[in-house]
Amino acid sequence: QNPKTSAVVKQLVAEGNAGELQKYFGSRMEFGTAGLRAAMGAGISHMNDLTIIQTTQGFCRYLEKNFSDLKKRGVVIGFDARAHHSSGGSSKRFARLAANTFISQGVPVYLFSDITPTPFVPYTVTHLKLCAGIMVTASHNPKQDNGYKVYWENGAQIISPHDKGISQAIEENQEPWPQAWDDKLIDSSLLLHDPYATVNKEYFKDIQKQCFHRDINKETNLKFVHTSVHGVGHKFVQLAFKAFDLSPPFAVPEQKDPDPEFPTVKYPNPEEGKGVLTLSFALAEKDGAKIILANDPDADRLAVAEKQESGEWKVFSGNELGALLGWWIFTCWKNNNRDSCAIKDVYMLSSTVSSKILRAIALKEGFHFEETLTGFKWMGNRAKQLMDQGKAVLFAFEEAIGYMCCPAVLDKDGVSAAVITAEMASFLAARNLSLSQQLKAVYDEYGFHITKASYFICHDPKVIQQLFDNLRNFDGKNTYPKSCGRFKVSGIRDLTTGYDSSQPDQKAILPTSKSSQMITFTFANGGVATMRTSGTEPKIKYYSELCAPPGNSDVEQLKKELDELVNALEKHFFQPEKNNLQRKTE
Repeated sequence: QNPKTSAVVKQLVAEGNAGELQKYFGSRMEFGTAGLRAAMGAGISHMNDLTIIQTTQGFCRYLEKNFSDLKKRGVVIGFDARAHHSSGGSSKRFARLAANTFISQGVPVYLFSDITPTPFVPYTVTHLKLCAGIMVTASHNPKQDNGYKVYWENGAQIISPHDKGISQAIEENQEPWPQAWDDKLIDSSLLLHDPYATVNKEYFKDIQKQCFHRDINKETNLKFVHTSVHGVGHKFVQLAFKAFDLSPPFAVPEQKDPDPEFPTVKYPNPEEGKGVLTLSFALAEKDGAKIILANDPDADRLAVAEKQESGEWKVFSGNELGALLGWWIFTCWKNNNRDSCAIKDVYMLSSTVSSKILRAIALKEGFHFEETLTGFKWMGNRAKQLMDQGKAVLFAFEEAIGYMCCPAVLDKDGVSAAVITAEMASFLAARNLSLSQQLKAVYDEYGFHITKASYFICHDPKVIQQLFDNLRNFDGKNTYPKSCGRFKVSGIRDLTTGYDSSQPDQKAILPTSKSSQMITFTFANGGVATMRTSGTEPKIKYYSELCAPPGNSDVEQLKKELDELVNALEKHFFQPEKNNLQRKTE
């Protein structure tokens, strides 16, 4: 019933354009553990009013089956600022249609009245003890995309088998229920609640438990620039700084207000490096700021850059900031917990493709470190399990600039990460240290961890399948590579098939998934490299790391060795020319 998408389809039918119709209606968007993510537009392969109604009807039925008290507890729904003029789709409209679906079945809905960072949804699920949460966002994807992200009652993103259960329920509930399209009905419903004011008050109260140096924050002369890259983060990071008694950061004026066109950047993704930060560098130079904090558009990720003595800007990788935050959060914990027995209940987590720096810190300091599969859904769920057993999960991170610094949010949170980074930088500045100097100190103490990650773009699933099949049948059937150029392979773990050469029974410990590709190679020189497909983008990603024991300070030699390993990986395992892969470009 959306006139814009309806007109597009009628036009294609009138033209007899079977090719385009096939694109729109050939296959339904797949509902996975990350929920949905696709371009906004007509047809069942896109995000639009109809597919949102169908998805929410399925999700609603699945929740009714799982929670006898759904009509008492309810769900929370948040949205970012995305909008797509040509199809009439927007995050706010999709959120209202989803709310209407639940309310029509007598389920209370806590619908944010305004845009909100993604972490506020899992926070609200936990804080108000709701059955589930939905966030309508496509995070840092291109502007035409949108997404539908789902949280379970434990405040973490869903994991299997919920995705399959919800997917099946969507298939069974495709015909829109009566009044499904009429979202105006919710405005007069007693089942509609707005959690905006409460959550804004409570969230900023909760993150203050991670504020340890208020007096330094009040006095510091260190200046910060913040950019929300045309997304939702501006207001919330300003409030977080206020909660920590820090002077507000300078906001990049051209990027501080939400704009679904993302006019000043090619991709609204701070992970893509310096291109996204051009305006931030200019403002920092003008205002004499030393540190830049950049959120992605839904404010669940954080990139950080620091001006060096040379006048150059250093953009920290996700692994480097993970090392700094891990060191900082543990140091703060240690200074506030004199009881040496307590450390046996302390945990930190990171994903298997992230740097193992936390493992090195944990080994030396005596706390626990665990790795999980890639993605915060695994870290959030594991953290909740550990917390339910009385453990303290201080920190979790992934190399894709995602950080969980505060146990009140069991997902990555770019708002709390930004203000905790600002406090850490202020503390270090009071001791005449920069973030870069402290990072070196962390590596000196716990061993250098040099990492390098990138990706190739490939739009053809057959080529991707073939590339990974080739690695599994490298020297004849069912044989993995024994070397990569001059680098000898000493171990293989394949989380698609469940094979792990390092285990006595050759079975991987981490859960396996046949629907995604992921192989990790360990090399005789101590290097590790993982190749995997992305769940949300047409990319084959790789992650590599060389770890040295404390005391080995020949960083340049380590970097050279890792560069050579990565070059060999690209040449022999990716074979970009043969497979027609497109390299990552700045």
